Amino acid sequence: MEEHVCPIWVGYLLASPIRKFAQNPEKILGKYVKSGMKVIDIGCAMGFFSLPLARIVGINGSVICIDLQEKMINSLGKKAKKAKLADIIELRKCASNSLQINDLTGQIDFALAFAVVHEVKNKEKLFMEIHRSLKKDGKILIAEPKFHISKENFDESIKIAQNSGFKIIEHPTIKRSHVLLLQKN
Repeated sequence: MEEHVCPIWVGYLLASPIRKFAQNPEKILGKYVKSGMKVIDIGCAMGFFSLPLARIVGINGSVICIDLQEKMINSLGKKAKKAKLADIIELRKCASNSLQINDLTGQIDFALAFAVVHEVKNKEKLFMEIHRSLKKDGKILIAEPKFHISKENFDESIKIAQNSGFKIIEHPTIKRSHVLLLQKN
């Protein structure tokens, strides 16, 4: 599902613990994700959000981590094992034109798309696949970096999401990011 692929070296930067000072995953996601939930992390990279999500959902939940790049997924897999979260995290490699989640229809409580929508060429298909995977009233948090994506481009993506069956329900604040929480109609 790519238009531009994040270089591996950027994945290491994004996974840095220093990033937590500006974007703390537990604070960002703790309001929306609860124990026992089934979550997808789209464009998970090396797991900056995936590992905290796994801690939040706990042993009765699951986090499906999706990325296009094998090296990103492999790095996350090693981190998950080291953190003793491998039983909660499921690693999936998507295709350049699909998330490969048809088997998850109506099963997902929450989806995270952090700094990834701008990399996808076919946003309509992306949002339709996410919409199909979500349970009734399921939610998606979309965040894009302000330094890389204009407000106009972010708004265009949100309009596509709305046309795919999502409604805006909240305008959260995350440092250096355009952010919206949407819900499946």
